[in-house]
Amino acid sequence: MAYDKQALIDQLGTLTIMELADLIDGLKETWGVTAAVAAGPAAGPAAAAEEAKTDFDVVLVDAGASKINVIKEIRAITGLGLKEAKDMSEKGGVLKEGVAKDEAEKMKAQLEAAGAKVELK
Repeated sequence: MAYDKQALIDQLGTLTIMELADLIDGLKETWGVTAAVAAGPAAGPAAAAEEAKTDFDVVLVDAGASKINVIKEIRAITGLGLKEAKDMSEKGGVLKEGVAKDEAEKMKAQLEAAGAKVELK
């Protein structure tokens, strides 16, 4: 069966983050695969690489008791719609990937001020 690679790329580009997450879950379930991280080098070089890290992922661990304020902040940070931001606040997970340290810390401060628990990875 032939497929149009560019059409598929264009179609995936129109999906929201929540729709992409749902697609990924469906593919994992259908094919029985999971994402795995390859083993890295010894602890010495890994510790040095951790210090030199410049890009961070902003991860929502828990929305806390004040979910409305957290949803507002998620929408401001990600540009998601209300439903997607609400779903993200309930499920948690990565809000932004590959963010500069200063920007990631600013996002973390905003979300924590709204009552959420956030980690930078």
